[in-house]
Amino acid sequence: MEVGDVKIANKKPIYPVSTELRKYLRFYQRDARLPIGYQDLLHFHESFPVMDKAGRDTFWESPLYPPHELERIHQGLKVAYALLKASGNLRIVQHKYIERIDYCTFGNSNPFRVKIVNRLNDVYDYFYVKKADASRIYGLELEEIFSPNQVNYLVDGSTLIEEHIAGIPGDVFAKTRLEDTDYNPTRIAKEFVKFNERCRITLLGDMRSYNFVMQITPDFDDFQFHLRAIDFDQQFFEGNLKVYMPQFFKENLPYVQLAMEHLTDKTVLQYQQEEQSSIMYQARSEKHRLKELRDVSKKDKISTPENIEQLRNGLAAYCQDANYFRCDSMTDIIELNIKNVIRQVIS
Repeated sequence: MEVGDVKIANKKPIYPVSTELRKYLRFYQRDARLPIGYQDLLHFHESFPVMDKAGRDTFWESPLYPPHELERIHQGLKVAYALLKASGNLRIVQHKYIERIDYCTFGNSNPFRVKIVNRLNDVYDYFYVKKADASRIYGLELEEIFSPNQVNYLVDGSTLIEEHIAGIPGDVFAKTRLEDTDYNPTRIAKEFVKFNERCRITLLGDMRSYNFVMQITPDFDDFQFHLRAIDFDQQFFEGNLKVYMPQFFKENLPYVQLAMEHLTDKTVLQYQQEEQSSIMYQARSEKHRLKELRDVSKKDKISTPENIEQLRNGLAAYCQDANYFRCDSMTDIIELNIKNVIRQVIS
């Protein structure tokens, strides 16, 4: 695998959810009437930093809300959680309470993270309240369609709520567990290669190690590994092709080095082809949903003409395919990516 260091030049704007996209979300039951919105959670005047177990700043803050507002906010969040997890069945939150609300001070979406706890057994869960960004929604939908992962979220106006994706943050895993002697390094390297291929084909950008998690499943004779994206803000916005290839971020260097040490060019190609086959299967099985999403996104302004031109030129050179020069939108580029995958798999 090639290595490098790529930087994202500018902060991506928040793109509003179009009328056509809202119709799509309504049809696929992604919309809801939420009792509380993102703007409601911004009404705090003080906060204190959230530290990790080692006493380091996490760059999250815990807001302090006025006492007379706290009950309304907590009740609204519990109902939102019930809508997200159980189609609004309030019995699932009957014995739950909101223990903490955290606010992220960096990144594009500045999300709120909510910890909800079952008072009967202290089992807890997290979910997120964010600004509704069309880019992120398209990323979540493509993740649902093309990856082996299910994603759960709801949109109401300018508010988006998402369930928590469990796993060890990629940067933490690289620092603390990558060299664990109980783990097969080839399996980890294989997963990174497949993840890199999926991001490139579906144009999911900025997959630095803190934007994905490692999920570990003990098997009868070994451990299985799976990388899951947790940040979809940079879905087909940037013009630089390398933004969509996790191997080029310096934060992912430990994974790249692992792949270079334990994989050959032949096995890298094999794992890329496996991922392409999976994407082809998903594209065929979800062809109607994919077509509807394509028709909606083609009408949406979700990047800039300069970025579209730069990316199509980059892909034309990378894939040695002049058909990319005829792409007028990010949607056209992804559609051609998928068509090329299907041709390669069946040829």
